[in-house]
Amino acid sequence: MKAETTDKKYRVRQQESAPVLVALKKWLDKSLKHPVKSAKLTNALTYLSNQWCKLSRYTENGAWPIDNNHAENCTRPFVVGRKNWLSSTSVEGAKASANLYSLVESAKANNLDPSAYLKTVFTLLPQAETVDDIETFGLGISIRWLVRCLVRV
Repeated sequence: MKAETTDKKYRVRQQESAPVLVALKKWLDKSLKHPVKSAKLTNALTYLSNQWCKLSRYTENGAWPIDNNHAENCTRPFVVGRKNWLSSTSVEGAKASANLYSLVESAKANNLDPSAYLKTVFTLLPQAETVDDIETFGLGISIRWLVRCLVRV
């Protein structure tokens, strides 16, 4: 389904997923009305009920992902970075590491080669005299965000 158009995804979700979700919701509502002996099952049913909107939302738009795997995979390197920052010997070192990490991950998120991107940024930034100069470099990401990150170091 990944290669399909958003319209096709929407139609398939409406035809195949929506009816299953409707049936599951009816079962859930019925189950919540009757006391359950297991506290763990009660907690699970309550959690499902509380998250229902998030679970079923993907059926409303073919462009919306069915899961958040991409977001999870993007945050995984951050966990490694966070562990490294915790072992930094100074606050300034931790901030510098975090800022460098942000630059690398921003380059990746914008489909840029991080090494080439960093080389370009660190070559062009010293030449800039104003923020407007930086904005004219055309680096492919939000330069205002980049400057804010660099200024925080």
